[in-house]
Amino acid sequence: MGEAGDAPAAGEGRVLGIDPGERRVGLAVSDPERRVALGLPTFTAGHGKSLVDHLRGLLITFGVGRVVVGYPRNLDGSVGTAARSATALARRLRRDLGVAVELWDERLTTVQAERVLRGTRAERGARDRVAATLILQSYLDRSGRERK
Repeated sequence: MGEAGDAPAAGEGRVLGIDPGERRVGLAVSDPERRVALGLPTFTAGHGKSLVDHLRGLLITFGVGRVVVGYPRNLDGSVGTAARSATALARRLRRDLGVAVELWDERLTTVQAERVLRGTRAERGARDRVAATLILQSYLDRSGRERK
């Protein structure tokens, strides 16, 4: 780990999960042991701060060393516009933030998030936050099994 206030070296520290979207970006962060995903406030474009600047702040605040970007393949496994956008975002984050970034298959997480929120009066962006939490939790679960 670097100086106080610096993000940890790539691969160390917590994991940040991202559910990318055009207007809203769902966010979640792991606990320090990388076992549990915790939802963060959704980032909404157009509030004067860029997504990369916002994420840079989260990396420092939470000690994030790895980022997982939801990769929305089509149900048949093909790559569409949203998946290409996620790939471009991952590439940009690697370059601009100098952090390890992985794409993670997120098929059906939005549907799962809608089921979780069904019948609630959730605020705008809650679906994105829940989807990011589901993406990150599935990544953490897989990574935890592989470490054993």
